[in-house]
Amino acid sequence: MVIRGSETPPQRTWRERLKALENVWPLLKMVWGTSPWLASLSLFCRLLRAALPVATLYIAKLIIDAVVRSVRGGHEGGRVWKLVAIELSLAVASDLLGRALALADSLLGDRFTNRVSVDLMRHASVLDLAHFEEPEFYDKLERARRQTMGRMQMVSQVMGAAQDLITLVTLTSALIVFSPWLLAMLVCAVLPAFLGETHFASLSYSLLYRWTPQRRELDYLRWLGATQESAKEVKIFGLGGYLSERYRQLADLFYEENKRLVIRRAGVGSLLALVGTAGYYGAYVVILYRTLHGSLTVGDLTFLAGSFARSRSLIEGVLSSFSSISEEAMYLDDLFAFFRMAPQIRSAPGALPAPRPIQRGLEFRHVSFRYPDAERYALHDVTFELRPGQRVALIGENGAGKTTVTKLIARLYDPTEGEILLDGVDLREYDLEEWRREVGVIFQDYMRYHMLLWENIGVGRIERFDDRPRIETAARLSLASDVAARVEKGLDQMVGRRFKDGVDLSGGEWQKVALARAYMRDAQLLILDEPTATLDARAEHRVFERFAELTQGKIAVLISHRFSTVRMADRILVLHDGEILEQGTHEELVALGGHYAELFELQAAGYR
Repeated sequence: MVIRGSETPPQRTWRERLKALENVWPLLKMVWGTSPWLASLSLFCRLLRAALPVATLYIAKLIIDAVVRSVRGGHEGGRVWKLVAIELSLAVASDLLGRALALADSLLGDRFTNRVSVDLMRHASVLDLAHFEEPEFYDKLERARRQTMGRMQMVSQVMGAAQDLITLVTLTSALIVFSPWLLAMLVCAVLPAFLGETHFASLSYSLLYRWTPQRRELDYLRWLGATQESAKEVKIFGLGGYLSERYRQLADLFYEENKRLVIRRAGVGSLLALVGTAGYYGAYVVILYRTLHGSLTVGDLTFLAGSFARSRSLIEGVLSSFSSISEEAMYLDDLFAFFRMAPQIRSAPGALPAPRPIQRGLEFRHVSFRYPDAERYALHDVTFELRPGQRVALIGENGAGKTTVTKLIARLYDPTEGEILLDGVDLREYDLEEWRREVGVIFQDYMRYHMLLWENIGVGRIERFDDRPRIETAARLSLASDVAARVEKGLDQMVGRRFKDGVDLSGGEWQKVALARAYMRDAQLLILDEPTATLDARAEHRVFERFAELTQGKIAVLISHRFSTVRMADRILVLHDGEILEQGTHEELVALGGHYAELFELQAAGYR
């Protein structure tokens, strides 16, 4: 079995890791914009908690010194209990602030995760169709989606590191006052471990980046092995063993590579931790030595030992947070890189409103088109017109360019060469969203929305989503009303098996629902790509009776392999290898005796 690889990113240098920290500020701005009130509460709690450790340690020092003096005959009893009360108050305050902080971060995290998910969906919806036809795009999207979860944890790390830095400054100030050497030993105790963790964090990022396509494949295999859409073929073709084995092989490869990295990280980390331990006890010896020789009190010993231990822990935490934050900031590159992706198909500044009604129609003028990274043209030098009130059929063998024509009409793509005119003006001069509202299109691979039946229809005109009379009319015109009559709850029935009480529909029934979406749109231009492919002959006849009525005064484009369908068109365009080979009415093309006549005879022979 061949495992597809991915581009390996170079191991990140220190400069690149520091540059990645530039992503932190935009992230903090996003969090603040999500809820300024919750963000302010979190910040306020952290600032107060930052001052508590040094205050607690200093109060403990005063208590111990007061106890020692009291034991030696002093009268410090009352002062000791006052200090204990203060220490208790600090402990209670720390606990309450911690709970308030956890609450604020939890609520803020939920809101932020929801916001990023919504932003991702909205941004993806405006990107070009070409993006969705590139495997690399899905790698970027997958990496970006993974950033919707856990980003608040990174924000908490940033805020926590800032809190720890404030605490660290207060504690190290005390250490410097007593002995600058303690601070030097403190830094030496934690720096080696930090550098080791930073190195392995970079290796971990490189591993996950390199394995993005394979991780997507693992997700796909999980879906393929246990879903309604694939269950029939998995059982009939006996694919269960193959799919599970393929998953196991790929998962084992990732496990082995990750295991090697984890073992190296654990081994090196253990050695570097010994250096830190030695540094800590070296400083502890210095403090004990000075206490035994009378230059420090027992309270000073407690304060300095506690400050050193806490400072060591804080430095390790801050450096670890820095390593983790810089690592997470590299992952944020994936999120912000996705947001930086911009569509090429968009409205020009000062775009014209779409004409209503369309007066002269559409004109393809020497249009050629080639899909991104494709070697051959899907369309080549195509010229034809679509007039209001005219029904035009596109026929041809698979790959002839029929669906490409419809994508260009809907401006899912722009021509590579030539131009498409709408009422004599280049289609690119019109407002994109307005134009698409004038186009009703049902592609051959239409969506089956696992929603209520009326919602399936209502999405055809989202501005009129709750217009029940309009939905019922669209259902009647497309024969989806027959589907509603068959199911228990009518238009309020959940369709599809993904959710509770969902009812699955036949292929023909799903197609009627898809047609209803096109009728719901009430567009000036209607495109139906194989609109009756799964309908029986009687249903097909009824659909086209209504279709003829609905397209009066509108532009209608039909794509079909059924000649019983296309012969109703006012004009038929025969495409072959991306070019218009013939055009005319059904009778004209049959009389011509060309490619159309040959295809017609082949299909007609099957009914004789």
